[in-house]
Amino acid sequence: MERNISKIDKNTKIGVLCGGMSAEREVSLRSGKNVLKALLELGYKNSVLIDVDRDICEKLKNEKVEICYNTLHGRYGEDGCIQGLLEIMGIKYTGCKVKSSAICMDKETTKNVLKENGLNIINSICVNEGDDYLSSVSSLNFPLMVKPVCEGSSIGMSKVSDKEELKKAMELAYKSDKKVLIEEYYQGYSCTVGVLENDGKTFATPILGFETKTEWYDYEAKYTEGMTKFVLPANLSVQLTKEVQEMAVKAHKTCECRGVSRVDFLIYENIPYILEINTNPGMTDLSDLPAQANNMGISYNNLVEIILNTALI
Repeated sequence: MERNISKIDKNTKIGVLCGGMSAEREVSLRSGKNVLKALLELGYKNSVLIDVDRDICEKLKNEKVEICYNTLHGRYGEDGCIQGLLEIMGIKYTGCKVKSSAICMDKETTKNVLKENGLNIINSICVNEGDDYLSSVSSLNFPLMVKPVCEGSSIGMSKVSDKEELKKAMELAYKSDKKVLIEEYYQGYSCTVGVLENDGKTFATPILGFETKTEWYDYEAKYTEGMTKFVLPANLSVQLTKEVQEMAVKAHKTCECRGVSRVDFLIYENIPYILEINTNPGMTDLSDLPAQANNMGISYNNLVEIILNTALI
């Protein structure tokens, strides 16, 4: 599958947006440095790394950036904020646009959109800070997962077995967000699927399964070398593999994603449930999407160029 796919002039001034102001800043810096290295190796000699802060408009103007390669994760970078700013400035950028970024950053909204379109989701409720969450969870069965609604990389997440643990988990989650998703916990098989667009075609990557040394796929498991074993492709039947990949592409299109996304699943009793959609997947050495792409013959540099071309979609 490896081939020359350059659609953007090699002299274009490309700004690799990274860092940012979210809790995922350090991961984003790692993604950005890897992407910059790839762009330079690919011959995009005018590529520069831009650490995003509140002076980002001035930085983009001073650098005369023509295209932004977005490697920001979390708030301001993955929720439609930076996308809206770039739209106003008239600068092309990679990946999902404002609407899909905003939808997918919000776990409650994502679930509502997916459910309305016939895609499987796990039972859950959302509560605002100050709400009587103990009454709200009466419709759910323990154990439960507690997640900040608009946060990524498993930050602020907890698994709880009773109401006493739930109280502590809610306090932790509220430190990251004023709204919290409480979801039933299924002891299933965790996996994820990348979705890419290239030459007018939308396709799923091989499915990546996880075997973690932690109880669930938390921040430590995601970003600490040796804590997670990638099973690629995942140990699923041919039929289930096809079903999960088709669901990933449908979810990508349903939420109006553009260019690239990664859809996380939990498979319980042979039924795949969508957990969330990541509109700006990580590009670190330990990230899922590069591993998935490599498994289907797309090198890291080739993947970077495929994503770069999404700025033209």
